[in-house]
Amino acid sequence: MNALARGAGPDGPGLPGRPAHGSGRVGSGRVGSGRGVTITAMDSHRTPGRARRSLMPKAVPLIGVLALLAAGCTAGDGEEESGEPAPPAVSAPPLPGSVRLPAPHMGFDYQIGGPYPPAPGVQAVSRDRTAPPAPGLYNICYVNAFQAQPDATGWWRTNHPDLLLLDSSGRPVTDKQWNEALLDVSTPAKRDRLAGIVGEWIDGCAAAGYQAVEADNLDSHERSGGRLTPEDDLAFGRLLVDRAHRAGLAIGQKNAAELARRGRGIGFDFAVTEECGQYDECGDYATAFDDRVFVIEYRQSGLAAACKAYGRALSIVLRDLDVRPAGESGHVRRTC
Repeated sequence: MNALARGAGPDGPGLPGRPAHGSGRVGSGRVGSGRGVTITAMDSHRTPGRARRSLMPKAVPLIGVLALLAAGCTAGDGEEESGEPAPPAVSAPPLPGSVRLPAPHMGFDYQIGGPYPPAPGVQAVSRDRTAPPAPGLYNICYVNAFQAQPDATGWWRTNHPDLLLLDSSGRPVTDKQWNEALLDVSTPAKRDRLAGIVGEWIDGCAAAGYQAVEADNLDSHERSGGRLTPEDDLAFGRLLVDRAHRAGLAIGQKNAAELARRGRGIGFDFAVTEECGQYDECGDYATAFDDRVFVIEYRQSGLAAACKAYGRALSIVLRDLDVRPAGESGHVRRTC
C-alpha cells in the first residue's frame, strides 16, 4: 500500500506520489468545506462516503431519540425486531486458499484519515493504501475505485480521457459534494482498462502486507445522472473482486446496502458500511455477509442503534467525521 513501494501515484501509474484519500493531513491553507468538514489544500483526506447524505437525521420523535441515546452501546443479539425470517444465505464464488477472511465481531478501528497506534482490543484496522499496515492485525486497504480524487482529474484527462464519465457537453460528470470525477464503467472495454489501473493499486496493497481491500464508491451510479447503472458498477466490482483474490486479498463492498446480496453474489467477501445503524441498514449487510461487517458510525445515536441491535455480532466503531488520527484535535473513537 505504500506509494513509494508501488512506484505509482494514487490515481494511476506514474502520477506524482501525492497521498491518496485519508493518507494524512499534510496540507495547509483552507480551501473549502462541506457538511461541516473543512478541506485543506494538498490534503487528500477523503471524508467518508456516507457523508454524501444530509447530516439531518430522519424524522424521529424526540422520545425515540432519547431512548436511543439512553440505550447507549448496550450490545444486543443481532436479531432484527420485526421477527420476520431472514432471507436465505447468499452463495458466492469459491475463494483461493491464500485469501484470509476477516472474522465477525473483530475489534475495529477506521484510520483512513491517517495511521496511528491501534488501541488495545483492536484486531482489524482500515487504512489508506499509501499508509503502512499495522503489524499483527487484520489490515484493510482503502482504495477509491470508482471515482477520481479532485486533484487527479487532470492526470486522467491527459492519460485516459475516455475513462472519465462525460456529460453531453464533454465535461466530466462529478460527484458534486466532493468534486470527484466519476470513472466510466459503462462498457466492458472501459471496465477492463480501469481494472488494469485500479488493479495495480490492489496489487500494491498485497505487496505492502495488507490482508484485504475496501473498494469505495460502488454506488457511483447514483451520482451519474442516469449514465451508469447498478449493473455497470457491479460488473466493474466483479473485476476488482477477481483481481483482489488473485493477489491473495479479501475484498469488501463499501456501502450500497441495496446491493449487499448482489455484491456478495459476485464475490465480495465482507462489507464496510458507514452509518448503517443511523439509517437502519445493518441487517442487510449482516445477512448478506454472515456478520463479516465493519460498521463506522459518526453520530452517537447511530452508534447506540448499531450497538443495541448488532453489538454482539458486527465490528462497530464511532469515529469523528474527519476520521482524524489519535492525538489530533477533534479525534473521536468509541466502541460498543
